[in-house]
Amino acid sequence: MRRLMETASPEEQQIILTTWAAWARPDQFPVLQEDWFSWLVLGGRGAGKTRTGAEWVRGAALGRWPFAAAPIGRIALVGETQGQVRDVMIEGVSGLLAIHHRWEMPVWSPSRRRLEWSNGAIAQVFTAEDPEGLRGPQFGAAWSDELAKWPNLQETWDMLQLGLRLGDRPRQVVTTTPRPLPLIRRLLDDPRVTVSRAATSANRFNLAPSFLDSVNQAYGGTRLGRQELEGEIVEESADALWSRALIEEVREREAPPLVRIVVAVDPPASSSKRADSCGLVAAGIDRDGIGHVLADATLAGARPHEWAQGAVALYRRLEADALVVEVNQGGEMAESVIREVDPGVPVTPVRASRGKFLRAEPVAALYAQGRVRHAGAFPALEDEMCDFCPTGLSSGRSPDRLDALVWALTHLMLGPKGRPRVRGL
Repeated sequence: MRRLMETASPEEQQIILTTWAAWARPDQFPVLQEDWFSWLVLGGRGAGKTRTGAEWVRGAALGRWPFAAAPIGRIALVGETQGQVRDVMIEGVSGLLAIHHRWEMPVWSPSRRRLEWSNGAIAQVFTAEDPEGLRGPQFGAAWSDELAKWPNLQETWDMLQLGLRLGDRPRQVVTTTPRPLPLIRRLLDDPRVTVSRAATSANRFNLAPSFLDSVNQAYGGTRLGRQELEGEIVEESADALWSRALIEEVREREAPPLVRIVVAVDPPASSSKRADSCGLVAAGIDRDGIGHVLADATLAGARPHEWAQGAVALYRRLEADALVVEVNQGGEMAESVIREVDPGVPVTPVRASRGKFLRAEPVAALYAQGRVRHAGAFPALEDEMCDFCPTGLSSGRSPDRLDALVWALTHLMLGPKGRPRVRGL
């Protein structure tokens, strides 16, 4: 293919690049049997999932074998946010606009959030932020991207399924890096779902060799690497303090009015770019004494002034009451760098006298008592929660997000010895 591209004219190169049969791997083509309703494409980062989904939509809209026997007139494009659908699924380097020949290119109308082909086929944009947007429209096909990252996951999925009702055989493709979520488990067990899998390395032809070398060296064999590079569904640790099922039970769409909000900061021990992440988690408490996790804005590889700016920005955005800062390592520096960014922000220093697991246990008990809610989805934070056991994270890394969560909820809901505060705030 490289030699062919080098000798081809620009016109020929464009034709080659947009001829999917010349590039696709077997896992990137739909199975040919007639009895599947959903095609679940599980893959690592950069494994070619976006191209797979976009080519499936292109084939469905144009009525091309093996994607469809005839053009499908109404198609849903569903992603985490409107920006994600636009920047990845439609305008991205492997998105719908990039893969069409110029003579078959659909017209993209951002204001109307739709793509229109010359044969009359239409693809409409929807997001998991607004499940109700899927109430009413109906489709003959759908492409759902990065399903495991969706907020309002089950509600959005249900609304989409109720809209897939046009034609003799409506179908959908789901492209996602897997997570051990109940919905994904159900799809894997559903006989109407066909599954294909691909690791990041399967797409090495289109990836920088240095990228593969660096990520394999950093994450190869770890839980994160198995999930994000190999496309495996990695289950939670058996002895972790939290479970996936528990977190799903405490999830809510949005928090009620809150009487107090804090932003907790777990600074890295070093200012080096290779240091641990700076945990930044916001939480609040309502009049009934229920805690609500509001945001995870953790920063990786940030210098002190960068994470201080991030902490202050989150504090201002949420109109919080205080910044709770862990000061065991470089405590005075942590406080001073925040005051350099904004001297008006009230800083509450906290100091660890016990190990991470012992500090986390009373907070885990609050979850078990039903006294904490998650206002939305926080995938990276929840991964740490469900992987954290007495020996730490399986990756060996510091649980920076979890530490910040523990500091925030401890400050709001627990006394200095981990005992619940008296209600009636």
